[in-house]
Amino acid sequence: MVHLTRDALRVHRGFVYAPDRVLRAIVTFLRAPRQAIRRAAERELLAFPVHAYVPPRAPRRAPQPSVRLEDGPVLAALATLHAELNRAHFGGRLSRPTFRLSRRMRRRLGEVLEPGLGASVQIGISRRHLERDGWDEVRRTLLHEMVHQWQVETGLPLDHGRAFRQKARDVGVEPSSRRRVG
Repeated sequence: MVHLTRDALRVHRGFVYAPDRVLRAIVTFLRAPRQAIRRAAERELLAFPVHAYVPPRAPRRAPQPSVRLEDGPVLAALATLHAELNRAHFGGRLSRPTFRLSRRMRRRLGEVLEPGLGASVQIGISRRHLERDGWDEVRRTLLHEMVHQWQVETGLPLDHGRAFRQKARDVGVEPSSRRRVG
């Protein structure tokens, strides 16, 4: 809610509506020489209902895929590979996602976008990754993204936390968000 680095002060946008006593508590929290004073200021900050003043941001919507004609066979192959991996590692319990190939992914190999109401999970795979690294690496990437899909479908947070790492190890994929390929 309040974070100070060497270069910047970051404050939750809900504090824009805070009364003066809460704004003074921010300054006290950041500059207090003693721990007891700092804790009192922290209690004042935490008591202010910042989320009541600023509505949460809307979830990110999945981009509408622009499918190229030549993508059809690749998307079909991804769907087939997903079904095979789903049976082998998830007992066939994962739903069938929509797939897309991304021309824009430069640093990521793949991604999972949470569904909106009535929609399915969307798995995006980098077109560069597919062209550069081949299907063996895309298989590993898809399995990684399927662990994220498993998180979404079981109500777990979409992250690289403990549950993700354990499930990734269980299905035989490196539990990391970064991987050197090639």
